[in-house]
Amino acid sequence: MRLFCAVITICFFLLSLFTGTADIPLKEVLKVLCGVSDNEVFSVIVLQHRLPQALTAFCAGSALAVSGLIMQTVFANPLAGPSVLGISSASSLGAALVTFLFSSVLGGFNAALSVVIGSLIGSFVVLFLLVMLSKLLKNNLTLLIMGMMISYLSGALVNVLNFFADEESLKNFTVWTSGSFSMVSVENLKFFLPILLIFSFIAFLFVKPLNLLLLGENYALSLGVDVEKTKTLLLFISGVLTSFVTAFCGPVSFIGLCVPHIARIIFKTSDHKKLLPFTIVLGSCIALICNVLTILPAQRGILPLNAVTPIFGVPVIVYVLIKKSR
Repeated sequence: MRLFCAVITICFFLLSLFTGTADIPLKEVLKVLCGVSDNEVFSVIVLQHRLPQALTAFCAGSALAVSGLIMQTVFANPLAGPSVLGISSASSLGAALVTFLFSSVLGGFNAALSVVIGSLIGSFVVLFLLVMLSKLLKNNLTLLIMGMMISYLSGALVNVLNFFADEESLKNFTVWTSGSFSMVSVENLKFFLPILLIFSFIAFLFVKPLNLLLLGENYALSLGVDVEKTKTLLLFISGVLTSFVTAFCGPVSFIGLCVPHIARIIFKTSDHKKLLPFTIVLGSCIALICNVLTILPAQRGILPLNAVTPIFGVPVIVYVLIKKSR
């Protein structure tokens, strides 16, 4: 199954390079990838747009999946996901503040980069607050509720900003909130990819504590695990992964929530030693599939990413809820 999933991931990665709104023959795409193409337009489209988009989908999908797996284990809640603590909402608030209030002040400054910076600031402020609260609040449910309150408050402030925003700013913000893997440029990839890869790798160092947390905090304590410190570090890892994906790609829905469940259903295990690697591969695979599905046939344009992700997310969550009720 792992091999099959890896093959599917590679196939959809290549398909992301071969498909798009511009009609480029397969032969020409292969020439560009091999560095022997003499068509500058095709080279720019493939290397400057499609390749960064495919790489972004590959890494963002795995990062969201890892974040979701960590959240579900830490909170012992199957419906916990990357957006559960209000990090995505705070990221949206930061982006909204930059888009609606400071767009005229920034002037010629790179608009996309300013939105990313605002989004990161918003998410990291909330992440810092949550890390502090996790040390004070000993109850996971209380911390979860605090995250939901932060999410509601951020959403309310965004709605206020939307009400007073001009038409152009509102359109730009709406496009960002719809989610897309195409917003990361080649220059931003040099910063975006290493962060996600590093923190995804760090998650592997917590495989044993994650397994012990599944058995209960008291059991983990009896085996020498510093539960509070471990939970704080895990929240930080999950928060960083969510923050960077949201800042660069917008608030991507469902991938982080549903992928860990799909991995559990396929492998029929909760052992993170087996689950974490497969979750990473599966997250990349589903993100790449969603990326391809956003491209409408006959060059009719591109759908928002969040119009496609529920295709995978909703059936999985319904299945989990029915299973829990039984």
